[in-house]
Amino acid sequence: MIINSRGKRIILMQKIAIITGISGQDGSYLAKFLLSKNYRVIGVRRPNASSDLWRFSELGLNQDVEMLDLNLQDKDDIIAALRKIKPDEIYNLGGQTSVQTSFYSPADAAKYSGLNALLLLEALKDTERSIRFYQASSSEMFGASKTSPQNEQSPFQPISPYAASKLTAHLGVRNFRNTYGLHASAGIMFNHESPMRGLEFVTRKITYTLANIACGSDAVLSLGNIEARRDWGYAGDYVQAMWAMLQQDNPDEYVIATGKSNSVKSFTHKAAALLGYDIIWEGEAHETCGYDKLSGRLLVNIDTSLYRPIDPDETVGDFSKALKKLNWEPRVSFDELIELMVDADLKRVQDLR
Repeated sequence: MIINSRGKRIILMQKIAIITGISGQDGSYLAKFLLSKNYRVIGVRRPNASSDLWRFSELGLNQDVEMLDLNLQDKDDIIAALRKIKPDEIYNLGGQTSVQTSFYSPADAAKYSGLNALLLLEALKDTERSIRFYQASSSEMFGASKTSPQNEQSPFQPISPYAASKLTAHLGVRNFRNTYGLHASAGIMFNHESPMRGLEFVTRKITYTLANIACGSDAVLSLGNIEARRDWGYAGDYVQAMWAMLQQDNPDEYVIATGKSNSVKSFTHKAAALLGYDIIWEGEAHETCGYDKLSGRLLVNIDTSLYRPIDPDETVGDFSKALKKLNWEPRVSFDELIELMVDADLKRVQDLR
């Protein structure tokens, strides 16, 4: 409740948001952001699944988020949940998260990243079309596209099962929006990282392994294609763009990015420097090694098994539409992002010793 300038009481109804994939990096940051705006936040988890909520603990969310057991493969279950909860907004962040894994389990990618989104949209169509829907699309959909930087009109050419499943969901959002009038938006998210990233992602693998080395471990950081270039931003910035999309009068699609690309090699070099190492690179291609200049110690080697079967060309996004319509732009720089991740992992390693 608030009091306006005329002294009258105005009752503001608390908004309700459902988040799929809430236990992941984006879900946990989005939950924290929505709670700061006084939302009632409900997170979806699979029935009988053991959710690892370590991110909730780190972000202080354990007592604030309600959890809902829901089978996203069952439209009737989804409809029942929507009728009971009556959410204002749904953020679909769930699905398979690893491009590399999708090559080994493409059917899972199609099921969890593609079909789930279509079932959610169909449930909305059949219940309450006023509920606003956000779909987490991915820059991986551009794949082999030769257009750079990529924007909302750039052609999609997915080159992985992950990207193909994301494109299925993305086109589904467009179809349900245009055909049934749903307020369904999609954010074409370029790579976004944070201290809440899982260790299966290369950025977090880099900061965590180097932090361990700095604390006395004799490990060596094994990487795949260190020349791969990505447009990396901060997840905490990107979830604010998700929310902003659902506050617009009209639903739409937006590229969310920084407009700058950097290589895995550069990320590694900068992370190592923050821990006191000056990496000297020797060799070429898969024979490249990174040594500490002062001690001569081997810090980085190349493991060809970590290469993707096929890698997209350089990805860099044009977020000018988001800037113009959402008043959104990235705040945390590439260097600041790396520092956040290094500091967090160094503290984690030190706390375990």
